[in-house]
Amino acid sequence: MRDDQPTFVHYLILLASLLGFPLLGFILSGKPIGPLFEFPPVTSSVIHAPFSWVVFGLFSIIVLGCIAGLLFLLFRGSRSFSNSASIPPSIKFPGWGWASLCSLFLFWMLAWTRFSWFANFQGLTFTPLWVSFIFLLNALTFKRTGRCLLLDQPKFLLSLFVWSAGFWWYFEYLNRFVQNWRYIGIGPMTGLFYGVHSTLAFSTVLPAVLSTCELLSSLSIFRDHSYHRPLSLSQLNGLRGTLTILGALSLMGPALWPNYFFSLLWVGPLLVMLAFQLRWGGSTVFSALRRGEWQVITIPACAALLCGFCWELWNFYSAAKWVYSIPFVDRFHLFEMPLLGYGGYLPFGLECIVAIDFLTRGRHRFAFMG
Repeated sequence: MRDDQPTFVHYLILLASLLGFPLLGFILSGKPIGPLFEFPPVTSSVIHAPFSWVVFGLFSIIVLGCIAGLLFLLFRGSRSFSNSASIPPSIKFPGWGWASLCSLFLFWMLAWTRFSWFANFQGLTFTPLWVSFIFLLNALTFKRTGRCLLLDQPKFLLSLFVWSAGFWWYFEYLNRFVQNWRYIGIGPMTGLFYGVHSTLAFSTVLPAVLSTCELLSSLSIFRDHSYHRPLSLSQLNGLRGTLTILGALSLMGPALWPNYFFSLLWVGPLLVMLAFQLRWGGSTVFSALRRGEWQVITIPACAALLCGFCWELWNFYSAAKWVYSIPFVDRFHLFEMPLLGYGGYLPFGLECIVAIDFLTRGRHRFAFMG
């Protein structure tokens, strides 16, 4: 356990910063602030820029560069983890895993079909579908390793559902400034129903990503063949101020100029959270890089990308769904998501792990960290 435990005041300062920097940018933009607090949000006030080949090309270079770096880290070296030998040779797939698989296909079918008798519940399939997926991920992990979050740390997994709801509500808050996605097919609803329904759906994000991380860590491509070279982070503490400034600007930018800095929505929170962790004690989840444990980057990034593919896949034919309005690059869709938009899942995976680290602050040892 780390000894750099933040206090309640620390968390309040962090929350004020995460909420305040975008709001400050929006105030500086001079736009009317009323629509920002609509609940449920219905007003569309951002006019998104049309497609641009120049911007598309620039973003393509950035995304391809990130993918190339990820592939380098995955295939550049060879390493056998100390826990690889402890993986049981054969474990029977659990009965509750088969039940979760059946449940997943059931709610997938209900989400994509239009049975008249199910019409009143058509928009409520997201949460049970993803809970089924989370159970299935844990069953697959148990089959491969004999361990899983659901059986070994059920209270921790349950706490992730609660933490996750607030985590994704924050991204819904950020989206109010850029309006890159909106929900359709949900019909008129009261603020209370929208809040409860959305909270239940949002609660599945972090459990899904971490459960996917645990499963990926059991695969040989991540366990035995990833890059392993310690990274010197001796100067990282000196970057606290720089990270704070960059994080603040990354949160203010999308609110000021949503067409030009919308992509920073997926970077700003990560920079701010890391900056605060460094200020509190100089230790972050990425301190594992000092030991050459690059899986702390590759596995969460790949896990979020895999979850992102499933999010977009199951969303595509659902009656209640989200659609995107992305400036400059809104072309070549895979499901509803513009192809380049999948690049946002790479830093999002890191944000998920940092958010979970804030919840535990060292009490949980990530399975993919050595």
